[in-house]
Amino acid sequence: MAENLPYVTSVGTLEKMLEKIKTASSPERFTQDFVGTKLSLKGGSANACIPFLKKMGFVAGDGTPTDRYKEYRNPAKSRVAVGKAFVELYARLYEMNEYVHDATDQDVLGLIVECTGGEHDSQTTKLTLSTFNLLRKHADFDGADEELELVSAIEEEGVNRQKQPPNLNLPALPAVQKKGINLSYTINLNLPATKDIEVFNAIFKSLKEHILEE
Repeated sequence: MAENLPYVTSVGTLEKMLEKIKTASSPERFTQDFVGTKLSLKGGSANACIPFLKKMGFVAGDGTPTDRYKEYRNPAKSRVAVGKAFVELYARLYEMNEYVHDATDQDVLGLIVECTGGEHDSQTTKLTLSTFNLLRKHADFDGADEELELVSAIEEEGVNRQKQPPNLNLPALPAVQKKGINLSYTINLNLPATKDIEVFNAIFKSLKEHILEE
């Protein structure tokens, strides 16, 4: 199924905006007023870049600058921030070629056409390729890949920890002696996946009162 890929109608305006963001102070909200007044970029092409910055993960849905926006303003991390945004923006192309950021213009053009179903010489296809090339020119992919892999690993570890019940050592249950017969029993507890210690306290209190001390 054909999919749309992100692009801007004025690559030059986006490039100017990215450069000005580095030197301008961070706003409380990234708005058209901020773009026009503080960044001195006016007109429809400048305003159209705001939604694209949201797709890049630079600006949140409510207009507030994100941590990636702040990272981008750090000269030592600017290219890494763009690289991470690039990998997310063109995730579909990476599924088709994991080294798409190193591919030739002709190869990238072919992947864009294959992905979107558009025509080779259409304006949308040309703008998509131009936007792609602008971002990869300003990106560091080695650093971006490492950070994204680390974040993914941390998130996956967190999910796995939530799914696994706590590994608790239960006290040995006493043997029951009745009429010369030794009986023993084992209790298997399926503990809920929760971090609330009060839940476990309640479970073991009930276990002690009703079973262990009988």
